[in-house]
Amino acid sequence: MNYLYYGDNLDILRTKIPTESVDLCYIDPPFNSKRNYFQIYNNQGTEDRAQSQAFIDTWEWGEEAIAGFDYINDISNQTKFTSQTVALIRGLEPVLGRGDLFAYLVHMTLRIVEIHRVLKRTGSFFLHCDATASHYLKLILDSVFCGNGGEYRNEIIWAYDTGATPKGTKFLKKHDIIFWYSKSVKDVCVNELFRKHVIPQEDLKRYKKDQDGRLWRDNPVGDYSQNSIEALEKKGLIHYTKNGKPRIKMYLECENGVYFKYKKIPDYWDDIDALNANAAERLGYPTQKPELLLERIISACSNEGDTILDAYCGCGTTIAVAQKLKRRWIGIDITYQSISLILKRLQDTYPKKLKKIESSLILDGVPRDLNSAIALANRKDDKTRKEFEKWAILTYSNNQARINDKKGADGGIDGVSLFVVYSSKNGKAVFQVKSGSVNRATIATLNSDRLREKAEIGILICLNSPTKPMQQEAIAAGIYKHPLLNRQDNCIQIVTVPEILAGKRLDLPMGRTDTIKTAMATNDQDQQIISFD
Repeated sequence: MNYLYYGDNLDILRTKIPTESVDLCYIDPPFNSKRNYFQIYNNQGTEDRAQSQAFIDTWEWGEEAIAGFDYINDISNQTKFTSQTVALIRGLEPVLGRGDLFAYLVHMTLRIVEIHRVLKRTGSFFLHCDATASHYLKLILDSVFCGNGGEYRNEIIWAYDTGATPKGTKFLKKHDIIFWYSKSVKDVCVNELFRKHVIPQEDLKRYKKDQDGRLWRDNPVGDYSQNSIEALEKKGLIHYTKNGKPRIKMYLECENGVYFKYKKIPDYWDDIDALNANAAERLGYPTQKPELLLERIISACSNEGDTILDAYCGCGTTIAVAQKLKRRWIGIDITYQSISLILKRLQDTYPKKLKKIESSLILDGVPRDLNSAIALANRKDDKTRKEFEKWAILTYSNNQARINDKKGADGGIDGVSLFVVYSSKNGKAVFQVKSGSVNRATIATLNSDRLREKAEIGILICLNSPTKPMQQEAIAAGIYKHPLLNRQDNCIQIVTVPEILAGKRLDLPMGRTDTIKTAMATNDQDQQIISFD
């Protein structure tokens, strides 16, 4: 089975992921870089080009950080942490002070310890970060993994050409950092990967040519045994010098007149560019990484059928690649906007295999009944704001609404869905979500907000069935008649959470299904061929 968890990854790692059950974990957590990120939707008309804030990448010292720091220092929890980890966190406090960076490092320490626990002995961990806190993160990783008999394997530099040009006197920022650690020193799953290295035309003259025109050079046999040399000779891959010494013939490959050879991939990756704004696979998620990057990592340290974990799965690139490479997967994210985007990505990418994928998917933490929906509405640890509203709107709209998650007052509007009026004009349906009591005045306010926003339809989502006065107020708001369709819709509509849980979904006249950017459909032959030993 595959698992998609909606909730705080620390709690899920501690309570729902068994010890030594994961073959590879990759995370791309927020970088503590003080940037504001925005979820980008398709532009669908001049009347509505708003962007919705997905999350704010800032950290501050507060109750959560204090609780985490105390947890690490609590003597009753010392078996969960190496002595190096405890000493490191204690030592960083007077150095950094109780500020945002230290809060970030406490947050990461708690989760790295749990990730180490759930990894198999043969497992690997890849942490994606930038230079903002990479030096501190490496100290934490050393204390957790090396302090438990694991091994630091590589600092991988992912270099790219995209990115904004900074102002001032700094060098251009054109790389990220990926740390690779293994849980043990031996018996680690590693598949050596290779990439094409094109030979410049002027260097071809250094190669010898066989009778069939193939180009080659010879290399020393090194530590090859006599049996290995004889086996290579049978394949025609041994060349003897004038002095009778054997040397290995290394042939060049040729495609369309271009000569190349395969070389082992180094720790400097400059052949995979970051996604630009026009990339075909781009979904608009602020920190989305290219699939090729995840294909390389997953192919290097796992095999078909292995389990891949991403504890900050965002828009689901790790999940999409794990699915494509026939791995099992576990994804965790704290915001329903990400869960919604991942579900839509799977739906768009695998339209023919969706039923099979859904049958093997366990969706955990998403409301399945009224009690769990009420629990979500009353969550006290709602760090990302408005999660109940996001779940209600995105579920009811089949993941096709824009969430209004801007700072400050939302003007009573929690989300927007669009529909086609004319080829050059969109209509709007605005949402309000209420988890508390509602009455006739609630409907009157929604209608007022609808008129202010120049929306044709207003939709109230609430927990309980509407009262008769509410229904009367909704009817009094009037009817919307679509100019191109023989259809009438109430200007104010009321839908309850029990109806949503029972399968009721938004039905707009000529409703748009391209509000959220669509992932490319794929099939088996689209899978990238990766060379490995």
